[in-house]
Amino acid sequence: MIEEFDQVALTVDLTEHHLIAGDVGTVVDITPNGKQYTLEFFNFDGDTVAVVPVSPEQVRRINSNEITHTRVME
Repeated sequence: MIEEFDQVALTVDLTEHHLIAGDVGTVVDITPNGKQYTLEFFNFDGDTVAVVPVSPEQVRRINSNEITHTRVME
């Protein structure tokens, strides 16, 4: 179960926000019915680069055996 402040990975590209599958965001809000999450994405300086609503099907939990990967945000 995904909870507020969990880090999750996108399973789809969100091109309108310049985000791609695998980008990691933090859950900052969950609607009471659990049908939408609001994610905040940060750069490595801690600046917010996007805040987006997603459905539970668009994200997945991060496993402890995964590694962080970087890319330049367009």
